[in-house]
Amino acid sequence: MAAVNAKNVVKRYDSVEILHGVSIDIADGEFTVLVGPSGCGKSTLLRMIAGLEGITSGDISIGGRVVNDLAPKERDIAMVFQSYALYPHMTVYANMAFSLTLAKTDTQKIREQVDHAAGILNLTALLERYPRQLSGGQRQRVAMGRAIVRNPQVFLFDEPLSNLDAKLRVQMRAELKELHQRLKTTSIYVTHDQIEAMTLADKIVVMRDGRVEQVGKPLDLYDNPANVFVAGFIGSPAMNFIDGVLRAEGGRCGVEIAGGHLVSLQPDDAFVAGQKVLLGVRPEHFSLTRQGQGIASKVVVVEPTGADIQVVSKLGDMELVSVFRERHDFTPGEAIYLEPDLSKAHLFDAASGRALPASAMRAGAAGNASASRSQVEQLYSYS
Repeated sequence: MAAVNAKNVVKRYDSVEILHGVSIDIADGEFTVLVGPSGCGKSTLLRMIAGLEGITSGDISIGGRVVNDLAPKERDIAMVFQSYALYPHMTVYANMAFSLTLAKTDTQKIREQVDHAAGILNLTALLERYPRQLSGGQRQRVAMGRAIVRNPQVFLFDEPLSNLDAKLRVQMRAELKELHQRLKTTSIYVTHDQIEAMTLADKIVVMRDGRVEQVGKPLDLYDNPANVFVAGFIGSPAMNFIDGVLRAEGGRCGVEIAGGHLVSLQPDDAFVAGQKVLLGVRPEHFSLTRQGQGIASKVVVVEPTGADIQVVSKLGDMELVSVFRERHDFTPGEAIYLEPDLSKAHLFDAASGRALPASAMRAGAAGNASASRSQVEQLYSYS
């Protein structure tokens, strides 16, 4: 096992810069997930760590050794690809043993290591089959077994579950997590699926346009996103962002949103009256309240999932998504009144997208969550 460090890593193709000085530190034995939308540079970074892509500038270290100029086979890593990359004319055993055979490892040792990996992955009964005789999940386990037999310092996973159906992906996620808990090998996993990132990772690196947006533990990113991009990317369904303006008068303050509703806050050192903001509320952090006491919106779509019910509604031109554990018989066009849980809400600067200090939101949670336009006018003397 080994730590992996990237320091100011840049990647250019001719005049186009793909990675812009990326720096990340991955601890020995840690399972780190690189997540972000397609084209953000996560797979390019993984391939640079593997040695499959050259580095324009910066350094990549594995186990304290700079590996910029080392060939992939000299980096003591093992990679699991999206496409499985199995040899169709070889049995499962031969596929798993291939790298050891190339290294001219003793036959008895090859047998021991393949049997050990096959036992971990429940492949023992399949060793004499060919890839064409296996399901997608079995093929992916063979690809992981081929990596395990090498006993590398680092495992690299490039979207290994993206070719599987939804049910099998859930099963394989659990198997991957159990495998890491058992082997404790440093692992770097690339995906665009934030659910995979949340469920698998010890640490998540959120990337966008060749830059790192935020690094942290899954629930830290969920609870304390650094900006609008991270807040909207982490969490499913995605966070709601409600346009608003900060208003203050006589020591009172709040966010005025569409329809004249005021979400009450307590003053904060960073509070600037008139500042345009986004109020971030996750769908599960809305509750229903009585007419005139919450954010009024009109139901557009109701999506029951069994465990809960997801409701899409309109607040002016903005679309809100709310999730309720209780069952409700809403109809399209019906007015509902939503109360945000301010202890779990977020404020972002509308211009930069950066998160504003959370203290104002948390302090405001004890007060009234919303007020009517007439109440706002009574509190504040603005036109």
